[in-house]
Amino acid sequence: MAIFNFKQFRTAIGTALVLGALSSVTGCSSMERHVEYQTIKPEQYPVISAIGYAPVAAQHGETEQARILLAMRASRLEAYRELAEQVQGTYLSGETKVSDMVVQNDSFRSEVSGLIRGAEVVRSYPVGDYYATELKIDFERLQNVYISTTRPTKLKSIHYY
Repeated sequence: MAIFNFKQFRTAIGTALVLGALSSVTGCSSMERHVEYQTIKPEQYPVISAIGYAPVAAQHGETEQARILLAMRASRLEAYRELAEQVQGTYLSGETKVSDMVVQNDSFRSEVSGLIRGAEVVRSYPVGDYYATELKIDFERLQNVYISTTRPTKLKSIHYY
């Protein structure tokens, strides 16, 4: 005659219930689904521009032509910096020292950091003793390049099977 062990029976039932619950939870997560995305297009695209200036005489070239080429490069980099300020923003930090209720030192520092892509040189030209370079970014052109390489999307629908 077999002896009924209630403690073993209760443990077996509890294990079966836990395994059943786990299999039903994991069964939902292994359900196949089809996700559709839709490309996002803004209503209008901004065009931003910047002008950079550089003095020709301050460049460290041996000849006048070398100084002009260096000023052209410096003015282009200054224009890129101005574009970065517009796109990424400028970090400012300042400090004021006061002693006996009189300002002793008042200083600030600015910093720009960013990556500029898709800027076009509009023109580069001399302005007196300086060289100037104009740049622009057409965000519609930049968006088209971006879409052709990485298709930005938003969730359109999800269908579970």
